[in-house]
Amino acid sequence: MKFKSAGPGHVLTEDTRKTIENKSKGPEKPRRPPAEEAQMAAAAALTRLEIKQHRGRSTTGSSHLHNEVKKELTAEAAFPEARTVNNQGPSNAAKEDCSSFSVTGVYFICPLTNASISKSERDSHIKEAILMKFADDPVRASIMMIHTFNKDKEKVKIACETLGKYIDNICNNPSEEKYRKIKLQNKIFQERISELEGTHEFLQSIGFERKTLQVAGQENEEDFYVLNEEFLNTFEELRQYKGELLSAEPVRAQLDRQIQIFRPSPQAAKFELPNDFYNLTADEIKREQLMRSEAVDRMTKLRTKAMRERDEQRELKKYNYTLLRVRFPDGCILQGTFYARERVLALREFIHSVLDKDWIPFELMAPGGQKLKDEAAMFIEVGLVPAALLTLTWDAEVLANLEAAGQSHASMLKQELLSNIQTLA
Repeated sequence: MKFKSAGPGHVLTEDTRKTIENKSKGPEKPRRPPAEEAQMAAAAALTRLEIKQHRGRSTTGSSHLHNEVKKELTAEAAFPEARTVNNQGPSNAAKEDCSSFSVTGVYFICPLTNASISKSERDSHIKEAILMKFADDPVRASIMMIHTFNKDKEKVKIACETLGKYIDNICNNPSEEKYRKIKLQNKIFQERISELEGTHEFLQSIGFERKTLQVAGQENEEDFYVLNEEFLNTFEELRQYKGELLSAEPVRAQLDRQIQIFRPSPQAAKFELPNDFYNLTADEIKREQLMRSEAVDRMTKLRTKAMRERDEQRELKKYNYTLLRVRFPDGCILQGTFYARERVLALREFIHSVLDKDWIPFELMAPGGQKLKDEAAMFIEVGLVPAALLTLTWDAEVLANLEAAGQSHASMLKQELLSNIQTLA
């Protein structure tokens, strides 16, 4: 068999050099370019690697590396537009798809317009609503401006007290002309009042007019706020405005619970939340990668109780809001949005507000099976963030009394809510 594979035979007395020369003069095969040879070599190496993996002979490290590289290449081929260029971030095509979220975002109710507004539009909407109120009530609109537009509470307090002192001087000394003038270049006015939003509007709305007056002993004129004579007899109103100024609070939008009722569904415990539910600033996002690398070190080190609690608190601070679902005994699911630091009592009040018989007692069970008995506990303390599915059970004795009275308890929810029941996607 070996002789057959050596080629055609020949007589030993013949000259074999001609045969060898004829074979050597045959057409040469074209040599492949280096790039093509490299590609073929790489393909062959990958094939050998797959064969080894299939036979169970490859090492764990090489197999993992091969799989990771293959995943990355597949992802880049499928979503080339998601890659960043010059650190400019992902393109619009790579942004999150809101249609897959459990809720489209966090919404608020404006107390001035009763409109439901998104988290990103909240501040601009409230500011616009306050400015629109100037046409009807400029004094109270300016008070809202002072307390809402200025974030430094201590500066707001000092400014309001100083403005209140101006009003007291006018009311207590009606015949003194000097108290009806406020010098704009006065050091106290400049430091405490002038730079805050709404303070000038307040002074003008209660009767002060800006005028340029000659100052005794000076050549140059200076700017003053001077109380109009028409307001000299409105001392009671001025005192009322002072009281409102000192007792006012910032205009804050109320969290929109976004009440929804769903039919029974096995998907009730699955949540997809938008970025509105998280409290991550730009700096915190940059630290995320560092925190993940530190997690490996923490797993290999013995940590004290204080270290564990500190890590837990840092993790909990990520959440501003939580999406809670409550499954009723009939399978219906109630959903609402809450602050992460609201208390269990707020959830109980929320449930009572949607019941047809709001006096019926009930118990709530967390996902782990423990009963939520402490109404003062915050959601973030009992692990109900950033989302959770709770179970509601009725008081058995009350249900028995309802049955004895011939009252149905098939569904305890209000009919207007049940008429808008939805299917949980």
